Amino acid sequence: MTTPTLYEWAGGHDALRRLTEVFYDAVLEDPVLAPVFAHMSENHREHVALWLGEVFRGPSTYTDELGGYPAMLAHHLNLGLTEEQRSRWAALIVQSADPAGLPDDPEFRSAFVAYIEWGTRIALANSQPGATPPPQAPVPHWGWGEAPPYQPS
Repeated sequence: MTTPTLYEWAGGHDALRRLTEVFYDAVLEDPVLAPVFAHMSENHREHVALWLGEVFRGPSTYTDELGGYPAMLAHHLNLGLTEEQRSRWAALIVQSADPAGLPDDPEFRSAFVAYIEWGTRIALANSQPGATPPPQAPVPHWGWGEAPPYQPS
């Protein structure tokens, strides 16, 4: 039996798109994050869903069509994000997983939360004035970590 990717287990693009809809609806109502995202493009939710899809080992659409890591990096440079904004972003997206219908098994949620924590901390560091992140890097590909999903035989 082949272990599914996080992307497959989550439910593919449709599931990640539901996640970004629920999440950004909450972001726009949040006093800490609404000012940061007040002028997000109409495509922002879709682009984040594509990014997450590629990170979770789905199609490479974000890289192929939107520029991959350098494009994601460019969106964060010099934003001067705060730890409060980072932690609120992480908390809201994790809280959005249930209403979006993402799998609620502990193995998936552990991998999901691990990426969110790692990714938001990288974004925070790269957003600081004077940060010098590498201009080129691959999109990270996240996996199951220590606990793959339980699949009855």
